[in-house]
Amino acid sequence: MRKLAGILAAAFLAALLAAGMVQAADKVVKIGVIYPLTGGAAAEGRELRAGAELALEIANKLTPGVDMEMAKNAGIKSLGGAKVELIFKDHQGNPQLGADLAKKLIEDDKVVGILGCYHSAVTKTVAAVCERFGVPMINDSSTSPALTKAGYKWFWRTTPHDAQFTRDLFEFLKGLTEGKAKGVAAVPKADLATLASACEKTEWGTNVDDQIKSYAKEYGFNVASSILYAAKSPDVSAEVQSMIAAKPGAMLFASYTSDAILLMKTLQSMKAAPKLLWGQDAGFEAPEFVTTLGDASNGVLTRTVFTPQVAQVKKVAGQVNELYKKKVGHDLSGASARAFTGLQAWIYVLEKAGSVKPQAIQAACNSIHIPGEQLVVPWFGIKFATTGEDIGQNVLGSGMIGQYQKQGDKITLEIAYPFELATANLIYPLKGF
Repeated sequence: MRKLAGILAAAFLAALLAAGMVQAADKVVKIGVIYPLTGGAAAEGRELRAGAELALEIANKLTPGVDMEMAKNAGIKSLGGAKVELIFKDHQGNPQLGADLAKKLIEDDKVVGILGCYHSAVTKTVAAVCERFGVPMINDSSTSPALTKAGYKWFWRTTPHDAQFTRDLFEFLKGLTEGKAKGVAAVPKADLATLASACEKTEWGTNVDDQIKSYAKEYGFNVASSILYAAKSPDVSAEVQSMIAAKPGAMLFASYTSDAILLMKTLQSMKAAPKLLWGQDAGFEAPEFVTTLGDASNGVLTRTVFTPQVAQVKKVAGQVNELYKKKVGHDLSGASARAFTGLQAWIYVLEKAGSVKPQAIQAACNSIHIPGEQLVVPWFGIKFATTGEDIGQNVLGSGMIGQYQKQGDKITLEIAYPFELATANLIYPLKGF
């Protein structure tokens, strides 16, 4: 009888353990994701959502053929195999709406944290809500330097910010004058010394404008025309005329998709002839930029964190890019790659925390180090600053500059900078624009 009782007790204990494991495996960890899914930046919003969703699919199931730790766990292993659920909200580019959505996600949906929000102005208000509630926020795609200078305790940013991206631009211009660009002889500095810029005047564009002026002075360039315009403008003729009148060697932009396309069409119609044209990501990297402008995009430069050519030096980038193309029909963009990486950071943080308690997640964010080999973007990794001026900023990120180039009947984004990673001869000066 004792033996039988022991067997029955063991069986009962095993059943309890099994039930507990099932319960753990069925547990859902909710993360709120706030992106611009409609409005002037809807194109970027679609890319962001698709990137985050692909990272979610890879993390929530066993995904062979992807060399990432999260592809091997089928959920959060330290939480008993718990699955992650994303609750998407559309902020429409409206900072107050973003704040309201964040509060709803925290109070009503009981999310453990937030991912977002692309627009720096929206991220600013959402971060303030998260700070007030003590809820972690990982920012994947907003680049205003001010966001990590605010001293937040519950805010972490994976992407490099505009100071680094804009410094890359001026290092690129400097390198051009030194003969470092692939396939181009040293360019006389006088050809590029005069610059003209046009930036949309929200938190993001205003900060880019400040960065351009600051670095131009440091590197010995002259910004002869500096324009801040209202986003989603129906007409930019006056702005373009002002830029052309400055007779710049290079034109620089910070614009969302609809504005970027309108600016390019207006420049073309007015027969503008800059030697170089550069965009600060955003609209210049949305798929619609190329599909709408076609050959007019040939030779245009954009800062980025991803091009398909990254797969030439990072195997995992090619693996994920192939899955993304099957999912949406085109390559990862800078926006989708950053969203993918932002959610990936959330997965690794939850794995390290082994808990959904805010303090445990906070401690994990402040101590985590994700190796660069795990990422699709060409960064050294993810490690957040806990001291200094940029609290919560990933100190291992880096930027690139890509150039649209027509190869046969296809336009691809080739790596132009860093110069040592260049994948094609630079088109310079800009031709046939």
